[in-house]
Amino acid sequence: MRAFVFDKYKGPLQETDVSEPAVGEHDVLVRVQAAGLNQLDEKIRTGEFKQILPYKLPLILGHDLAGTVVRVGAKVQGFEPGDEVYARPRDGRIGTFAERIAVDEADLALKPASISLEQAGSLPLVALTAWQALVERGKVQPGQKVLIHAGAGGVGTIAIQLAKHLGAHVATTASAANADFVRELGADTVIDYRSQDFEELLDGYDLVLDSLGGQNLEKSLRVLRPGGKAIGISGPPDPAFAREAGLNPVLRLAITALSATIRRQAKKLGVTYEFLLMRASGDQLRQITALVEKGTLRPVVGKTFSFDQTAQALDALAHGKVRGKAVITNP
Repeated sequence: MRAFVFDKYKGPLQETDVSEPAVGEHDVLVRVQAAGLNQLDEKIRTGEFKQILPYKLPLILGHDLAGTVVRVGAKVQGFEPGDEVYARPRDGRIGTFAERIAVDEADLALKPASISLEQAGSLPLVALTAWQALVERGKVQPGQKVLIHAGAGGVGTIAIQLAKHLGAHVATTASAANADFVRELGADTVIDYRSQDFEELLDGYDLVLDSLGGQNLEKSLRVLRPGGKAIGISGPPDPAFAREAGLNPVLRLAITALSATIRRQAKKLGVTYEFLLMRASGDQLRQITALVEKGTLRPVVGKTFSFDQTAQALDALAHGKVRGKAVITNP
């Protein structure tokens, strides 16, 4: 079958013929009709995450999918051929930039009926990231103040809507051109990151969701109230992540050192920092589906590309700004 792979870090994404996926007894074989693009794809291709996600190369990229079930493994009970489904396959089993993929049934959910395959293909990674940051880790409550960086991006567009649904006052950073757009999603306070400094304008926040890292993350700590929390999805990884990921002692020491400065700054300010690398979850996707069907969450697809254009699409994601998500389609 056709797939897009890279065979060395920082090497190009190229189309090639690969073997059909092996389908285990708990697996579902899905024809991929839509695949969302994510910054995580580019971070893996450039080797930025090779210490924490040590994939064997060559590797088929792609973390999001929506499509139709072709066949199911012997012990699969929740899905059958013909079902329209969506998923973020678990780490170690990614590869949605392909015509077909075998997905563990635990990672899969039926596609929301009210949206298209392209919209569904844009959702899993960013919606699960927002859910795990705001609901699971952040435990956001009505009346709390939440800052979401890069509100017009893939994670931001969903996180704003989810935080608003949870009853939070939502601030976000965006360009002036996207200010009205993020307000329509539910943002109460919009900071123009080009002309305004969010650190000077915001104070007393309960939670920050940071997708940028570096100096932006350091400044984010200073807008938190005592006891507040910053959750970073761009890094640096922290010791808790290293433990949960079961990394070897040498890597755990290295990761502890990587995040030492930001954790020290957080402790001095009386706040906390956590790194989040979202995980696959069909159960959480079903909860997200319910919010989509109610109209609480709406996917934002900024641009679509044909399957033939997968390499160009990843390049566009790396070098340009797409409002919401870019999606590859293969009807």
